[in-house]
Amino acid sequence: MILFSKTPVHWQSSRAPVLYPDAVSAMEDRVAGIASGSASEHVWILEHPALYTAGTSADAVDLIEPERLPVFKTGRGGQYTYHGPGQLVGYFMLDLKKRGRDVRAFVCALEQLVIDTLADFDVVAERRSGRVGVWVNMPDVKGKRSEAKIAAIGVRIRRWVSYHGISININPDLSHFTGIVPCGIREHGVTSLEALGHKASMQEVEMALKRNFKKTFGPIS
Repeated sequence: MILFSKTPVHWQSSRAPVLYPDAVSAMEDRVAGIASGSASEHVWILEHPALYTAGTSADAVDLIEPERLPVFKTGRGGQYTYHGPGQLVGYFMLDLKKRGRDVRAFVCALEQLVIDTLADFDVVAERRSGRVGVWVNMPDVKGKRSEAKIAAIGVRIRRWVSYHGISININPDLSHFTGIVPCGIREHGVTSLEALGHKASMQEVEMALKRNFKKTFGPIS
C-alpha cells in the first residue's frame, strides 16, 4: 500500500500549550483546504492543557470523574482519552487520496511510526490484536506480568483527508488517567517513557518522530 509521497509535508511545532477547541478549529480549516487543493498536507506537534476528550465511541460510564478536568466531545474515533502537559500530541492532516485510500493501512502506519520512534529510546513497543494503540510489557512484579499503553491513536477521515492522530506519553501526570477508563480498556494500565525509566525531552521525541515519519510518509518542510 502506497503511503509515501514525494511532496513535502509542512511540519509545525507549538511550544506553548494549545487549547483543544482552538486545535480542532485549526485542523478543520486545514483539512478543508487540503481537500479543496488550496492547502498543503500538515503535521502539527503540540501539547494540550490537562483535559479529557470523548471520541465517537465513548461510553458515559467510562468518565469516572466528570468534574476533575474539562471534557471535550470530538469527532475522532475511539473512546475517552487524556491529554496534558508532558504528552506529545501529533495531528496528521494528510491527503489519503494520494496515499492509497486505505484507512486501515494508515492507522497501521501511525502505530508503526510510534513503535519505531520509541525504539530510538530503547523501548520495545508493540501492537495488540483488537486494541488500537501502542503497548509495552511492564516489569514483572512478584512474578506477575502486565502490560500498559504508552501511546494512543485516534483519527478521523473527511473527504479522504485525515486529522487528529497520536499521543505519546513522555512524562505526563499519569494520575489523571484514573479519572477515565482510557479507551474503554479496564484490564490494563497506562505508562510513560519516564515511568519506564527513560529520560527524554519533548524535543528529542519529536526529532525521532520526524526521522521515522520521513521513512514512511515522505519529506517534510
